[in-house]
Amino acid sequence: MKTLKQVIDTKNIKELLTISPNQTVLDALIVMAEYKIGALLVTDKEKMVGIVSERDYAREIILHKKSSKETLVKDIMTKKVLFLDPSDSFEKGLEIMTEKKVRHIPVLKGNKIIGMVSQGDLVKEMISHQKDLISQLEIFIQN
Repeated sequence: MKTLKQVIDTKNIKELLTISPNQTVLDALIVMAEYKIGALLVTDKEKMVGIVSERDYAREIILHKKSSKETLVKDIMTKKVLFLDPSDSFEKGLEIMTEKKVRHIPVLKGNKIIGMVSQGDLVKEMISHQKDLISQLEIFIQN
C-alpha cells in the first residue's frame, strides 16, 4: 500500500503551489484555475498558516457578496488545518478526508511541507491498488 509521499511523487504537478495570506482571493482563484486544482496551501515565510479552497470562496465570498478582488486570502482561509505525515497510507488519508468532510489535506514532516493530496488523488490510488489486488487474486486462482 502506497504512502502519501509516494502518491505525491507520482502527481503531475511537481511544484508546491502556495499563496500568501496577504494576496487577494482573486489571485488564489487564478492559480487554482491555471492548474485546475481546488485548493492552495497558504504560507508565510515557507510556514503553512492555512488552506484556501473553492469551498471557502463559495461560502465566504459568493454567499456574502464580497469582492474577490478586494478580499485577502487570510480573511477566508481555513486556519485550523488537518494534516498527515508522509509515511501515512493513502487509505488513512481517504478515511480522514471522508470522516472530516475535507477534499484536500496537506502532508507535513514536522514543520516541513511535503505536498498536498486531494480526494481525487487518493481515489485514483485506491482504484489502482484494487486492480492490482484483483490481478494478484486471478493469478492465485489460476495456479
